[in-house]
Amino acid sequence: MSIDIAVKVELPEIIEQFIDVIWMERGLSENTLSAYRTDLKNFVSWLSQLSNKRLSDDLINAHRDTIVKYLSDLEDREISARSRARLLSSLRRFYAYLLREKKIEIDPVALIDSPKLGRSLPKTITEEDVESLLDAPDTSTLLGLRDRVLLEVLYATGLRVSELVGLQLTEINLQQGVLRVTGKGNKERLVPLGEEAINWLEKYISNTRSDLLKGQVTDALFVTTRGAAMTRQAFWYLIKRYAVHAEITSTISPHTLRHAFATHLLNHGADLRVVQMLLGHSDLSTTQIYTHVAQARLKSLHSQHHPRG
Repeated sequence: MSIDIAVKVELPEIIEQFIDVIWMERGLSENTLSAYRTDLKNFVSWLSQLSNKRLSDDLINAHRDTIVKYLSDLEDREISARSRARLLSSLRRFYAYLLREKKIEIDPVALIDSPKLGRSLPKTITEEDVESLLDAPDTSTLLGLRDRVLLEVLYATGLRVSELVGLQLTEINLQQGVLRVTGKGNKERLVPLGEEAINWLEKYISNTRSDLLKGQVTDALFVTTRGAAMTRQAFWYLIKRYAVHAEITSTISPHTLRHAFATHLLNHGADLRVVQMLLGHSDLSTTQIYTHVAQARLKSLHSQHHPRG
């Protein structure tokens, strides 16, 4: 559920200064910076309905009770605990910045507890469904072969969709069978491709890519007939379309294949720390949720096939 508040306000300059600082210090992605900006804009909009003071004054001098009331109002509007926790995290970082810059003396968020989150398991699909999805594109066509390679590489590597569509030709080493990926926080990692994905990439790079470009020049690995890189939105629609073609009934998105990559590796005995490195998770606890998915799958198989299940 959206938490946008329908009040048009001009963002205080201090927010843009904060965004610039965290971008320079942490090298965060545009998506993450946009999320911070949106969260703070929503809070400023809400504050503007409470007071006639200048917005920057309200924002900088916001009291702990004011922020607690804001979170309470969001809960009353049935905004999810996860969305409220993310917004509180944005406020926490913003006020920590103000405290560091000596623009406030007391951090109003410091003693506010985050909403309790239930552990939600990532949605994945079976290995059989993955095979059906990979077989869905018509590889006798240029676009169909490109799409098959996109799906093969995504499942073989577990990349984030932004990492996948952002791949450059120079980041592929087919002889060594690895990708060099720049992930969150501009951190680089090497990810193995696997024999199947390498074979499909060789077909795509040797002929299909140049045929799609028709003389146009770009460093992007996955391209459109317009000579541009594939976008996240285009790939989202693409995978939805192939899921329907493959008659996969469960909800599917580009992230579903990332989840399937991690879950299927663990189901086949992969070490959790290896999966952590492949996914580009900075914290092992983020990866550990996939062990619960794997355990749930094992319980389901036991129940289905054991004579006393």
